[in-house]
Amino acid sequence: MADLASDYFVTSLQYTKKTYQDVYPVIDPTNPSNSLAGRIAIITGASRGIGARGIVPSFARAGVHGLVLVARDEAKLKEAEHEVLAINPKIETLLVALDVTNEAAVGQLFDKIQARFGRHADILVSNAAISAATNEGGPTLHEAPVDEWWKNFEVNVKGFFVFTKYFISALPSPTTPATIINISTSGAWLVYPLAAAYSVSKLASQQYCTMLHAAYGGTLNVVSIHPGLVETDMTHPFFRKFDFDTPTLTGGLCTWVAADAERSGFLSGRVISANWDIEELVARKSDIVAKNELTMDLVGTFGKEQFETA
Repeated sequence: MADLASDYFVTSLQYTKKTYQDVYPVIDPTNPSNSLAGRIAIITGASRGIGARGIVPSFARAGVHGLVLVARDEAKLKEAEHEVLAINPKIETLLVALDVTNEAAVGQLFDKIQARFGRHADILVSNAAISAATNEGGPTLHEAPVDEWWKNFEVNVKGFFVFTKYFISALPSPTTPATIINISTSGAWLVYPLAAAYSVSKLASQQYCTMLHAAYGGTLNVVSIHPGLVETDMTHPFFRKFDFDTPTLTGGLCTWVAADAERSGFLSGRVISANWDIEELVARKSDIVAKNELTMDLVGTFGKEQFETA
């Protein structure tokens, strides 16, 4: 892979003619069409990486009413809150330091949201994730410690499930409109043996989004976003030779998705890349839905009809 172009991970996954690596006008959180005024949003993994540098400030710029910032590091959460209030001092914040896999703590969080804001949250951005048991020396999967391997599933799958469970349960009814955004990865559908545990766990969370859409698709908008290649403390050294996308690219796309469920609802149950041009996706809406594209599937020709003779 040493001879791959620096923009390989943008162009090789290209689905739209135009691609972006930084925020652009249509998804700019200050664009009035992306306003989150009056909404309450929960952002997990809010203390670092894409959460702190991209999603949290983007939601602040979109004028969200309330921000619930969740991570394990309370000191880092306070830094994120400081930036939020510097952008918009009118935003009401709630900081909660917890482990996303702790069901009791997550359940208590939703009680705190009700007490703080007097109502339920409208938006959940599941950004908290880990990439453990990475084999930097090569794809020797059998050498990964079992417990380290499983940590990926504890956080990336169980943590996501626990949050969605209590987020939906806290809604006035299962038919109350709400948005869930899952920060995914291209590793969920590509093959990266160097980060197998992370990739397989994110595939599971992606498929869970499909299940959520199937169960609550009439009112729950569930979209997975591949953030592109963003430099964070989880970035494997192998990827450092390639162009990086900005955290605000993901943040802006999250505001676009969350701002208008009617506009973005055709993407519910699907996965999109932050690099793709959102206007082109909207223009291809009918085709995407008709062909059921941007979903995980088993490739092949199925059905007994193919074996029947005239």
